[in-house]
Order: sequence, then C-alpha cells, then structure tokens
Amino acid sequence: MQAQYSERIHNLLVNGPSVGDLLELCEENYRCLHSLAPQLKRLQGKHCSSRPDHQDLHLTILEQTPYTTLLRLTYEFPNDDGGLSDPDVLLRVYHDARQVEVEDLRQQNLPTRRLYEAPGLMNKWRLNLFVSKWLAFCVRQGHLFVDDVAALRQPACDIS
Repeated sequence: MQAQYSERIHNLLVNGPSVGDLLELCEENYRCLHSLAPQLKRLQGKHCSSRPDHQDLHLTILEQTPYTTLLRLTYEFPNDDGGLSDPDVLLRVYHDARQVEVEDLRQQNLPTRRLYEAPGLMNKWRLNLFVSKWLAFCVRQGHLFVDDVAALRQPACDIS
C-alpha cells in the first residue's frame, strides 16, 4: 500500500496533478483535520493539544459560519523575539463539501510564497500535500482538540 502511494505521489510530482487530484487531497485533509478536531463546528477561540515528548499543537478558530470554518494551526517555539510559529497554516474548512483548503502556509523549509504564480495548480497541490503529511503526523502523535470528551470517535484519516 505504501509503495503504491509513494509511486502515485512521484508520478503526480513529475507529471503534474489535475484539479481532481487537488480536490482528492483537500478531502484527505478534511478527514485528517476531522480526526484532530472531531467537534470543529463547536469549537471557538484558542485551543492547545499537549502530548508527552511532543511539541504542543495550537489551533485558533478565526471564523465560524454554518458551512465554513477559518482556522490557524501551528506549533509555537520560544525564541529571543518572543516566539516562532512553524509551520503556521491558515485553513478554510468547507463542512458541506468535506474539504480543507490551504489559504496560507508559512514555514521554514518549503518555499511557499509562489502560491498563485503559474502553474498555480501545482503550487496549491504542493501546499496541500505538505499540510496533508503534517496533519497525518499530528494525528499519529495523538493530538486532539475537543470540548466534549464523551463524544470522541476513531481517527478518520489514513495515518499509516
């Protein structure tokens, strides 16, 4: 399974993704985010998920509407200037379509400032792929954002 997935990712990087590939990735990001925050539609304000021997994960709800949520997800590292957020991602969640779109991504290792340069589809796909891998990593670490522990379910994204 993992070899097929890696081969598919390699082919997409070489040949370029289609709009359908991007939509599929946005659906996977929704499943992983839903595993991290299964009660996302109910959350408000700032939340922190702490796991032993792992960096705290911070989630901030910036906007909640009946069909969408705008949120920021990040690690916060202390430094001489007060703090560094990395990666720091702004996500738009479409609850009715069950998709997550990366609106902005700031981090140290992947050049992301070219989001809307041609070819835009490839750049958006790369950003969403980065976020997909990071969300799955956070799920594997056991991060969770909830306001009602009694209503928890199993992770919905493929974290293998």
